[in-house]
Amino acid sequence: MMCMGTSSHVGKSILATALCRIFYRQGKRVVPFKAQNMALNSYVTRDGGEMGRAQVAQAEAAGLEPMVDMNPVLLKPTGNSCSQVVIMGKPVGNMSAREYHNGYSLKAFEAVKEALLRLEKEYDIIVIEGAGSPAEVNLKANDIVNMRVAKHLNAPVLLIADIDRGGALASLVGTLELLDEDERALVKGLIINKFRGDVSLLTPAIDFLEEKTGKPVLGIIPHIEKMGIDDEDSVSLQEKAFAREKADIQIAVIQTPKISNFTDFDALSNEADVSLYYVKETSEFGEPDIVILPGSKNTVEDMRYLAESGLKALIKQHSNHGKAVIGICGGYQMLGREIRDPYHSESESNGTEGLALLDIITVFAQDKLTNQVKADCNNLCFMGQKINARGLAGYEIHMGKTEFLGKNDSHPFIIKERSRQLCQAVEGTVCADGTVFGTYIHGIFDNDEFRRQVINSVRIRKGLLALPNTRNVLAEKQRNYERLADIVEQHLDMVKLKTIMGENDL
Repeated sequence: MMCMGTSSHVGKSILATALCRIFYRQGKRVVPFKAQNMALNSYVTRDGGEMGRAQVAQAEAAGLEPMVDMNPVLLKPTGNSCSQVVIMGKPVGNMSAREYHNGYSLKAFEAVKEALLRLEKEYDIIVIEGAGSPAEVNLKANDIVNMRVAKHLNAPVLLIADIDRGGALASLVGTLELLDEDERALVKGLIINKFRGDVSLLTPAIDFLEEKTGKPVLGIIPHIEKMGIDDEDSVSLQEKAFAREKADIQIAVIQTPKISNFTDFDALSNEADVSLYYVKETSEFGEPDIVILPGSKNTVEDMRYLAESGLKALIKQHSNHGKAVIGICGGYQMLGREIRDPYHSESESNGTEGLALLDIITVFAQDKLTNQVKADCNNLCFMGQKINARGLAGYEIHMGKTEFLGKNDSHPFIIKERSRQLCQAVEGTVCADGTVFGTYIHGIFDNDEFRRQVINSVRIRKGLLALPNTRNVLAEKQRNYERLADIVEQHLDMVKLKTIMGENDL
């Protein structure tokens, strides 16, 4: 079964996630799949392969360990119409949009077919997600993620439109009109997503759609508030909070142009005593208690953006006042004295100055390090408190190698395991006065006790009482998948879907 959309961000990945959980609850061996992702939010599998986060969420909903067969091609934009191309979890180089679409994409489709063949042998159902719109006529000849996949598998297609944006009927009719006849025949049903209000008022529109297109409307899915499911790409940042809400702890995440893995901060944003907001320019900075510099796909250019926008000066001023600054991956590198890129791994320049809040220098290598990790945090002296946490889970995605220069700085993280290999690697840096720290570990705030200790350190510095941890992020995710599946199953015609899929026992 394939979920396609009339455009980007209509809810394809969320509905695919819901279907994965629905079929999983029915006892089916179900697996998610997306041939090609273009996103800066990525994840590292247990074997060290890199893949898009949407299929990670779908795998979790299906009760599976994420693996690169679920997303064999990943494009990570680096700037100037150029992307790093990742095939089966490993980077194969940087390519311009023209180079990729006109020369390489059909070669990449061979990896797509091989991954599908392996999945077909192991699973009862493959829930496939498309990308953007299947009706982009300028991209169609070399497209490997939409109708080429559907035709390769002869998979029935659900076409999804977002009514919250307006123009959903026109989008559905127009998309079908632009498809070739054999492609149109594969579309077996229509779904209207993110509906608000009285569904009975939509009856005339549904009747029109079914008469005009000859396709059944399988469901009208309501707008779901606070789903708590990882977002696929930076488009969803538009829906995240930019206004500062009233809370004990204010956290500003700096939204650089090439921000990556912003899902690192979702667990923080869901704390009751935290207001987390994103900052693109100086007027949005406010008076945060913590500033976080996130990961970046182009650290050198994003560092220059901080300098040119005036955010660099504000961050340094914030730090000079004794307030907390945290950097994750590329943000950790920006906290140092200097970032060097001698091989032009990420940018066309040789490097740039950093914020000089940590006494480190980072030099980019030619090879990318991608690992799932397990680590301990030993005596992280942060904001006057000592943080200790064992068995932290996360992952690394970086090309930079960081050199420790500060005699008075400490390095509180010990990586005990990388991609299932035991090790004893010193990682991360905290400055001598304990107000600034950085780490390469993505997902570190998903660790409940560590996250709460970081927040409590700032609470105590502000004269507030420390709060106990009351959350389990992993359990919350599972509850969110259940809630999503309940809502979608209630509003989707499962009898018609069963008929479309040709399965009598769904």
